[in-house]
Amino acid sequence: MKKIIKGGQLSGYRTYIISATGIISAVAAYLVGDTDIFTMLQAIFTLGGIYFLRKSNETKGKNNG
Repeated sequence: MKKIIKGGQLSGYRTYIISATGIISAVAAYLVGDTDIFTMLQAIFTLGGIYFLRKSNETKGKNNG
Protein backbone atom coordinates (compact mmCIF):
# COMPACT_ATOMS: atom_id res chain seq x y z
CA MET A 1 0.00 0.00 0.00
CA LYS A 2 2.90 2.38 0.73
CA LYS A 3 4.16 1.95 -2.82
CA ILE A 4 0.84 3.11 -4.28
CA ILE A 5 0.63 6.13 -1.96
CA LYS A 6 4.19 7.25 -2.78
CA GLY A 7 3.68 6.91 -6.54
CA GLY A 8 4.99 3.44 -7.24
CA GLN A 9 7.48 2.97 -10.04
CA LEU A 10 6.77 6.40 -11.56
CA SER A 11 7.28 8.42 -8.35
CA GLY A 12 10.29 10.37 -9.69
CA TYR A 13 8.79 11.01 -13.11
CA ARG A 14 5.80 13.17 -12.20
CA THR A 15 7.11 16.26 -14.01
CA TYR A 16 7.80 14.27 -17.16
CA ILE A 17 4.35 12.70 -17.14
CA ILE A 18 2.65 16.05 -16.63
CA SER A 19 4.70 17.64 -19.44
CA ALA A 20 3.94 14.81 -21.85
CA THR A 21 0.24 14.92 -20.98
CA GLY A 22 0.17 18.67 -21.53
CA ILE A 23 1.86 18.41 -24.92
CA ILE A 24 -0.54 15.68 -26.02
CA SER A 25 -3.46 17.83 -24.82
CA ALA A 26 -2.19 20.87 -26.74
CA VAL A 27 -1.85 18.87 -29.95
CA ALA A 28 -5.28 17.30 -29.46
CA ALA A 29 -6.87 20.73 -28.85
CA TYR A 30 -5.33 21.96 -32.11
CA LEU A 31 -6.49 18.93 -34.07
CA VAL A 32 -10.04 19.27 -32.74
CA GLY A 33 -10.08 22.97 -33.59
CA ASP A 34 -10.26 24.49 -30.10
CA THR A 35 -7.00 26.44 -30.47
CA ASP A 36 -4.88 27.85 -33.26
CA ILE A 37 -1.34 26.79 -34.10
CA PHE A 38 0.29 29.65 -32.17
CA THR A 39 -1.46 28.74 -28.93
CA MET A 40 -0.51 25.10 -29.45
CA LEU A 41 3.14 25.97 -30.03
CA GLN A 42 3.19 28.26 -27.01
CA ALA A 43 1.94 25.43 -24.80
CA ILE A 44 4.40 22.95 -26.29
CA PHE A 45 7.38 25.27 -25.82
CA THR A 46 6.37 26.06 -22.24
CA LEU A 47 5.94 22.40 -21.29
CA GLY A 48 9.14 21.48 -23.14
CA GLY A 49 10.97 24.14 -21.16
CA ILE A 50 9.67 22.68 -17.91
CA TYR A 51 10.88 19.25 -19.03
CA PHE A 52 14.38 20.49 -19.86
CA LEU A 53 14.65 22.57 -16.66
CA ARG A 54 13.83 19.46 -14.64
CA LYS A 55 16.30 17.43 -16.68
CA SER A 56 19.10 19.97 -16.11
CA ASN A 57 18.50 20.04 -12.33
CA GLU A 58 19.20 16.33 -11.90
CA THR A 59 22.50 15.52 -10.24
CA LYS A 60 23.57 12.99 -12.91
CA GLY A 61 24.98 10.60 -10.33
CA LYS A 62 27.09 13.16 -8.44
CA ASN A 63 27.01 13.47 -4.66
CA ASN A 64 27.10 16.94 -3.17
CA GLY A 65 28.53 16.22 0.20
